[in-house]
This record gives sequence, C-alpha cells and structure tokens, in this order.
Amino acid sequence: MKDKPKLKTAPKLDDYMLFLAVADGGGLVGAEQATGTPSPTLSRRMTALERTLGKRLFERGARGYTLTSDGRALAAEVEHLRAAAQHLAAFNAKQTRPLVRITAGHWTTQYIARHFGEVWSQDASLVPSVPWVPELVSSDAMVDIARREADIGIRNRRPDQTWLAGRRTARIAYAEFARGPEVTGYITLPESLATTPSKRWLRHNKPDEIVSTASDPRAEADLAIGGIARVILPIFAGRAMPELVQVSPEIDALTHEEWLVSHHDARHDPPIRAALDAIGTLLSAPTRFGP
Repeated sequence: MKDKPKLKTAPKLDDYMLFLAVADGGGLVGAEQATGTPSPTLSRRMTALERTLGKRLFERGARGYTLTSDGRALAAEVEHLRAAAQHLAAFNAKQTRPLVRITAGHWTTQYIARHFGEVWSQDASLVPSVPWVPELVSSDAMVDIARREADIGIRNRRPDQTWLAGRRTARIAYAEFARGPEVTGYITLPESLATTPSKRWLRHNKPDEIVSTASDPRAEADLAIGGIARVILPIFAGRAMPELVQVSPEIDALTHEEWLVSHHDARHDPPIRAALDAIGTLLSAPTRFGP
C-alpha cells in the first residue's frame, strides 16, 4: 500500500500579515520596524510562505523586496485582513477596560456624574485599581441585576434576594425646597410616572396642593427654581442647587437607607469590585450631604 501524500500545512493568518508588512515596507527593515519581528525571522517566514504556496512572491535585491506578479495577486487577496486586524485591535482595546453598567435614580445619577472625576479617569495609568469603563443609567425603575441588565444598582432598601449582595452607603432624607418659604403648592410628576416613594407620598398626602407637573425630575426642580411651587427632593440634591432653599423639616416618612447592590457572583469580578469601591466612596462621602 502506498503512503498517502502529506498535506501541506496551510499558512497562518499571521504569515499573511507579515507578508503585507514586508510588501508595504519594501523589505525586511521596514517590516521589522512596523511589526517588531526581527529581520532574520521575517526572512525565514517569507521563504516558508513561498514554499508552502509554491509561488515566488518577492524579487530580492539590493533595493529590498519587490513583489512579483504572484506577490501582487496575493497582496490583493489578503488586503481585507488589514481591516479585520484593526477591528480586532479595537475590540482588544475595549476588553482591557470592561464596561460596568451602573443604574440609579435621577438625583443619585446626577451626583455620581458630577463627582466621578474624583474616583475615575479615562487615563488608566491614573487609576490605582483595575481599569474599567462606566456606563451610567438614570432610571427610577427597578433594573434587573439578576438578569444582568445592570452590574451595579443603587437602591433605597437592602436587597432581600439571596443572589444579590448589598452594601449600605448612606441615610437619605427628603424635604421641601423652593425659592423661598413664601412659595406654596407643589410640583410633581404626572400620576402615570409617580413610581417613587416621594411622588406617591405627595399625591397621597397633599393631592389638592399640586399646582403643576413636569415630565422629569430636572424639570420639576427648574419649575421650583422659577418660583412656581415647592418640590420634594433628597436633601443632598436640594442643597446642591443654590437657587433653592429648604423650606420644611425632614419628611420622616420618606427617609430611607441607600444600598449599593450587585450580583453575588459578579461582585468578585475585579472590574465590578473596583467600580463598587469607587461608587461606594462617592456615595459615602461626608461632603455629599454638606455641612
């Protein structure tokens, strides 16, 4: 029985990329500078590529490497690999700084965004922990961390699901804010959007004193700044607006704990752990609540 002929080993994609580098550089020196691959290695790889393909790809001479007709044909065939290499490089760059999705209510999201530079930088060399990229999502709805709709959530109560881990960050108190104590009436969201405890409390306790509504919390505050009526805000948010003053004591019925929540398994991932530490530092800072 005759032995079966041995199949040639197909060139690797890296061989083709080195081939393009030699073609671009017109020789080994330019390709070495572009790829960091030593010239002797490039020479061996090009010779092996020609042997595998059974084609002479270069004319070698004193002026360097010049493509033959077969070399030009191959260069045209593998040109698309440049774009693929760029896409892979971009993908790898993103993977070095994983995305961490953080969700919170409007005013907490605003606070985090305005102070984020204290705990995070896009220059990874300035961050003393594991590099990561934040994605802030403002939502009063309960985003499902179990289904990984978010990596980290800021909640108004301790998580009771066994698969969620929680860290208490602060005590959040609420009060009425307005341009001055003489301002009466209240601004709130439309009833269909009144999903938070403060919005429900106002509609339950003072429905006849609501004089206007707004489409979102920022618009509520702007109407209050304009002197239209009062607005109920977390005290840390209201005190951050110099145009408003606190015009009521704390509303005890609305006071709650704040919890930093993540999935039990995910919290051990280095990027999420780094994000939890950074956000926890911001939310626990005494300066958040003023004097």
